[in-house]
Amino acid sequence: MNLEKMFKMQTELDRRIIKEKGLEGQDLLPNTYAALITELGEFANEGRWFKHWSDDQQPKTERLIDCSACNGTGDMNYQRIAEDAEGSGGHEYIKCEECHGEGTEGIKNPLLEEYADCLHFFLSIAIKKGWHLYLLEESIEDFQREGFEGGLSGAFLKMQWHLLNSQMFSDEYTKESNFRLAWWLFIAIGIVGFGFTLDQIEAAYMDKNAVNHQRQQEGY
Repeated sequence: MNLEKMFKMQTELDRRIIKEKGLEGQDLLPNTYAALITELGEFANEGRWFKHWSDDQQPKTERLIDCSACNGTGDMNYQRIAEDAEGSGGHEYIKCEECHGEGTEGIKNPLLEEYADCLHFFLSIAIKKGWHLYLLEESIEDFQREGFEGGLSGAFLKMQWHLLNSQMFSDEYTKESNFRLAWWLFIAIGIVGFGFTLDQIEAAYMDKNAVNHQRQQEGY
């Protein structure tokens, strides 16, 4: 995972957002922390491991995406179908060239997508604070060998605790140390907890970064 490249991409995205939204001179750090905490909750919701009250505790890693060309119908005449509410007019079925009549254009991984959203805000906070992040392979290996104390929920709560401490403490050294611990736990949760590879994480970040630029272009 090329963190240096990702830092550069996040810096460009953040600068674009600040410029185009007219946010120059504003302290956006509290918003960014709030956004990260929110995204971590959405990631956990897709992970589902903590939902002991549910029969479905499997992480949501697959979702079919409707083909945009045919609106998921598989038929290039889908607009005529929609207009013919009574179904009396009839139509000629024409297989969609984009999805070959399947109605879907691929499979997305909602859990990994939410993880990539969290990654964006981790990088944004580090950039705003001037904190250096790196991968700690020894820590990941320890978790792979010994597991998480308190299970996945224990690791998630500890990550949140360190993250909040990185905002609430007054001492900058303590803030940075806690943020780095939260970061390492975040990476370990992805790799050890859900089996993501570093290449998958980087690719998911790149994809979502492009989406975020597109959203800015479209006035999101």
